Parts: sequence; structure tokens; C-alpha cells
Amino acid sequence: MTFTSPLPDVEISDLPLTSYVMRHAERLADKPALVEGHTGRTLTYGELDDQIRRFAGGLAARGFGKGDVVALLAPNCPEFAVAFLGTALAGCIVTTFNPTYTEREIHHQLTDSGATILFTIPALAELASAAMADTKVGQLVLIGADTDGDTLGFADFLGEPMAEQVPVEASDLVALPYSSGTTGLSKGVMLTHGNLVANLCQMAGVGIFDGEDDVVDAVLPFFHIYGMNVLMNGTLCNGGTLVMLPRFDLEQFLSMHQEHGVTVSFLAPPIVLGLAKHPIVDKYDLTKLRYMMSGAAPLSAELANEAAGRLNTEVAQGYGMTELSPVSHTTPPGQTKLGSVGVTVPNTETAIVDPETLEQLGVDAEGEVWVRGPQVMAGYLNNEAATKSTITDDGWLRTGDLGRIDADGHLFIADRLKELIKYKGFQVPPAELEGLLLTHPAVADAAVIGKPDDEAGEIPIGFITLKPGVDATADEVREFVNGQVAHYKHLGQLELIESIPKSASGKILRRELRDQA
Repeated sequence: MTFTSPLPDVEISDLPLTSYVMRHAERLADKPALVEGHTGRTLTYGELDDQIRRFAGGLAARGFGKGDVVALLAPNCPEFAVAFLGTALAGCIVTTFNPTYTEREIHHQLTDSGATILFTIPALAELASAAMADTKVGQLVLIGADTDGDTLGFADFLGEPMAEQVPVEASDLVALPYSSGTTGLSKGVMLTHGNLVANLCQMAGVGIFDGEDDVVDAVLPFFHIYGMNVLMNGTLCNGGTLVMLPRFDLEQFLSMHQEHGVTVSFLAPPIVLGLAKHPIVDKYDLTKLRYMMSGAAPLSAELANEAAGRLNTEVAQGYGMTELSPVSHTTPPGQTKLGSVGVTVPNTETAIVDPETLEQLGVDAEGEVWVRGPQVMAGYLNNEAATKSTITDDGWLRTGDLGRIDADGHLFIADRLKELIKYKGFQVPPAELEGLLLTHPAVADAAVIGKPDDEAGEIPIGFITLKPGVDATADEVREFVNGQVAHYKHLGQLELIESIPKSASGKILRRELRDQA
């Protein structure tokens, strides 16, 4: 059977992304839109709209147009929203980067996406310049810096305000975040204006945002689809105020909540853990907080219950992925069910499918979660094979997660069919780390799995065998790998073993390694 949303369908706007997100800008011109929680720097809706238009004008003045790719490598800051929405207004495509990426990871994404201009912060300028080598990027622009030689400052880049949206269709690409698969390097997820706007309309139909009275925290990164479309675009399109931090610090986070009266908080499980257990929480007033949503990784029912009791607020879960723009399931206020990631969002279908027979299953039966709706991505960039293996001919997206839906329509995630490791909400592909391990001259064979961890969800740990007659310590090999990847991909542990367990066809038997771990 096919499961539909218990919530009524909503009308999906046909506006382009920036027009939809900034639809209240003129009426709310004097209202704070973006606030830096650690400095107090504020952009009103009027100022934000002006800077978005001037950013789009700066792109147009330099010859950028529809379909060109703009790279954005930065932590949360007002300029991130300006660049993202200004790029969309100009008809271009924005590809966002994790600021903790290494030169190798940035170079891969720049090359694969075909980006031709890169925006970053001064602290990352040297790294960005090195990663630009042998790519199509011809211009580096620094946020928060003045013009210096060949490098432009952000303020200097802004041009004459662009009055109108460059004409685009709902099917035109607007965002190109990268998502890790189980094999190789990360893949570009092609998201259209229609995808992101549809998901914003669907989220509005769930009723999480109250509207203009909401103050929403933004400690989750904007480069990640959760921060990008749920927090940043979601708050702005509802006329709320977004208070941001460039990185998570518990004391700053709590102070921000108290000072600004945060009403809605979008978090990941490691932060919920801190709110449930850290003694410093009792020193701050969080009484205006009415709803807390945890996503990006599984949250145990026990931890959610503990945090809800301590903060006297609702702690709910949602479910989605980059390929779903990102939300397919979430919890309407007042409908939290412990352990559930919520109900199917409006205008969306869910199927629970037997992985072997591909038969659609019924209530409370466990199978792979498939999703179909207007938020499903257009596909993976430059990777038709991966697209075909993920999206069926009739439009179902295979999530790679095992779950069940109960009689009330609530989805419960049980496990993953995919081999991805989830570290604090970030995806870690075992194959990428295994490939790096095998480049070490002493390593004969390698395997990587996720080890359960209360704080992180999972920690990547590795197993290697050494080549005959070659000496190396596990610590040496682990440091070799960790020096080439972002922090969340770091191997927390590496063991030397006699052989990597494999099936007759040569597939790594990860379950045996998990049992061993």
C-alpha cells in the first residue's frame, strides 16, 4: 500500500525561490531578518532585500547568468543568505561547501560542479586559493574583507540592484549541495527552484512556524540542506527572525536563546544531548522556547523525553535527506510520538518496500522507505547511474533506510540499508575512507564501519591488514587518513587485523566487523 499524509495537501507556489522566500520583505522592511548572535549585527528585511538585489547585480555586471555555478564556502553569517538568495535571483546555481573540508575535498567539488567564482571568508582564503588550482574558478571574493589585488571584498562585489528575477522555470536548478554516497566521493544533488519552494510550502502545511512572531536559532550550518532550506529559507519565508552562530558553543547558544527569546529551535541529536544533561543549562532562561525539532540523525526516545522534561517544551523529530530538499516526514506541534520521526508531509507519498521482492508493505511492516513528491531531487550531477539506482522510473526515491509506518501514519526508522555512517548528522561514506587507507604504502586491505556513540550517533572506525614485511602502526595510518579529510570523517579508531571478512563475491561483511567492534 501507499501511505499519504494525514495532513491536507497544500498549494505549491510557482514563484522562483528568492521571490518566495522574500515575499514579506517590503511589508516587513524594518523588522530584523538576520541577527548574528555573537555580535548583535542585524540585517532588517529591507536591508537584506537590498543586498540580495545588489549581489545579483554584481553577478550580472561581471557576466554571470542563468546556469552559471557560484561556490559558497563560509560559516553561518548574514552574507551567506545574501549570496545564496542573490545567486538564485540572478538565475545562477549555488553550490555550498562545508568550511571544515580539506583542500582535496574542496577541489573535488569545485571541479565536479563547474563553479567559476568562489566566495569565502579571510580565514579560509589560503585553503580556497590552493583548492582552486586546475578548476574553472577565476575569481575569489572574501566576505568581511576589503579589495586586495586580484581578490575582491564582498562589499566591493555588490553592484546596482537587480530589479527583477532573471526568468527561470520551476525545473531550473538553483542549489547544488553535495551528499556522500556509499561509494567514492560526494555527489552533487541537483535541486530546482520547484524542489525547494515545494518543500517550504509543505513545511508551512505542517504548522511548525507561527509566522512573524517566531525567533529561530541557527547553529546548524547553512551549507547543509537542513540549515539551508528549513532554517534559513524556512524562517525568512514566514517572516520570522533568524539568530545565528558561526559554530556551536553551548554557552553562547544558551545566552542567545535567553537574550533573543528564541521560540523555535532546530537541532541535531548531539545538541539535544547537551541540553538534556549539561548542568549549565539551568543557569539560562529558555521559557519562550515552545518547540524543538531534532533532525539529521536518529534521536533516541529516551533522550528526547529527558530533554523535553527538563526544558518544559515539545521535542520532536523530523526525517529527510539532501535528495528530498530535505523534508519528507516531520511532527506537527502537539503530535509528538516518542521514537517517531513524524508523519508524511503534505503532497507526498511514502511506501514501505520489501528490499528483496520490491513489494509494497502495509501498516507496521518493516521495509525500505521510499518517497515520492515534488521535493524529490532532479538527480545527481554528472552521475546518471547513481540517479537511476536512487530514483525509480515512476518517481520513487529510495532512501536506503529501513522503517515502518504505524496505524496513525507515524514513521519509525529502524536501520539503514545503506552503508553510510552518520556522525553528528554528517554523512561519512566508508568507501572514501577505505580508498584513502589503501593509498598508504603499508596497507594491503581495509574496511570502515560506524561504531555507535551516545554523543555523535556513530564514529567511523577502521580495520586494516598490512602488506607482508611492511611495518606501520595503527596510529600512523590513522593520522595519514585524518590529515586528508574533514574532521567529521576522522577515524576515531583503527585496528590491525589478520584479514577483512568478505563474502564469496568479495563484498565486505560489515556486520561481522560491527559484532567484533
